[in-house]
Amino acid sequence: MQILTHRQIEQKITRLAHEVLENNYKEKELILAGINNNGVGFAKLLQAELQRISNIEITLTKISLNPANPLKKEIELELTPDAVKNKVIIVVDDVANTGRTLFYATKPLFETLPKKIEMAVLVERHHKSFPMKVDYVGLSLATTLKEDIEVQIPPKNKWSVNLN
Repeated sequence: MQILTHRQIEQKITRLAHEVLENNYKEKELILAGINNNGVGFAKLLQAELQRISNIEITLTKISLNPANPLKKEIELELTPDAVKNKVIIVVDDVANTGRTLFYATKPLFETLPKKIEMAVLVERHHKSFPMKVDYVGLSLATTLKEDIEVQIPPKNKWSVNLN
């Protein structure tokens, strides 16, 4: 069942970009750290909208980790620790479920002293097992544990969020 259309995703991105700016309007630079593939795709969409509506420099980076087994291999941030020092970092993913992926995605940020770490997701589910607060949420959704959220965003042509 489709729960967000292409147009609705665009509206969520616009609203999230404005919320990010409202909370960070004094900053000269923001770092968007997308998690793996869909997180990076969503971060790129958010970056484009932030650049459209503001003059703040937006740096995009990637956090690579295995969500199924986050300790199996090193969690990597493309930027160096010095590049994120004293900066606002917004960790971006498509869906927050238990909070585990977001929790482990922050691990490389412990090697530096960022100014602030925030979280942004397109869809947040209500099944938290880890103490992660999402600051920017496109859609908050109560689901059963058996249901799955599938997000299709660029590079796919048809954007959608589906509940399966």
